[in-house]
Amino acid sequence: MKQLSDSLVPILRSLLLVTLSVGIGAAGQVDAYESMTIVNGGSVKGTVQFTGPLPEPTPFKLHRYPDQKYCGALSDGSGYRMLRDVLVGSQGGLKDVIVTVEGVQKGKPFKLEETKLETNMCQFVPFVSVMRNEHPMVVKNLDSVAHDLQVYEREREHIFIMFHRPALTKAGTQDVIRFTGDRRGVVMQCGMHPYMQGHGLAVENPYYAVTESEGIFDIGDLPAGTYRIKAWHPTLGEQEQELTVAAGESSSVEFTFKAR
Repeated sequence: MKQLSDSLVPILRSLLLVTLSVGIGAAGQVDAYESMTIVNGGSVKGTVQFTGPLPEPTPFKLHRYPDQKYCGALSDGSGYRMLRDVLVGSQGGLKDVIVTVEGVQKGKPFKLEETKLETNMCQFVPFVSVMRNEHPMVVKNLDSVAHDLQVYEREREHIFIMFHRPALTKAGTQDVIRFTGDRRGVVMQCGMHPYMQGHGLAVENPYYAVTESEGIFDIGDLPAGTYRIKAWHPTLGEQEQELTVAAGESSSVEFTFKAR
């Protein structure tokens, strides 16, 4: 995602962020997914590719924001911090794509109990996170400077503010916030350092994968059936294909994204 408006910078700059627990999803919502033993399951394998010229990174002039010396440890050497939201490997593989199998009601155990996120060198690690409804996301600050986490809900091309929370104390205070609605995309930003941005996607079952720089994904132990396979990138959008998975067999699907 490109730079958000400076008007998002919070008034409470003096507060410090260390640990945050975030519950994603409507209060009282119960997971529809059920675990069962999978015998002779199938799999979905493939790659996500990127074609065309890479988008230019978004520049942020460090002197406009606090902690320019500390956060400037990652810079272009000319006083700018660069935010690259499209990362491509040497063979054209697209990184940070969340591939999901939609519509699976029963299957292997859903082991995602919490999402862990760190702030390290004034950046969110990882840049893209998988989340689960009604489960925590824990954010831990590894930096020696303050941060302020702002969380937004995204639907298609629009941004909806879900929760604008003051930063927590450096002593390690925790808090739980809950979102409402059915939107899945989440955008995160530090209000003090707007080049600190991250993204998340809530998943409804354990059949997902996040691509590394080679763009490869492999999702196994799928019950036989016909499914919608989605590939989601936080700034390039989402693609979808239908695929039939046979028992004990591997099915292949390929996605290709282009610069917007």
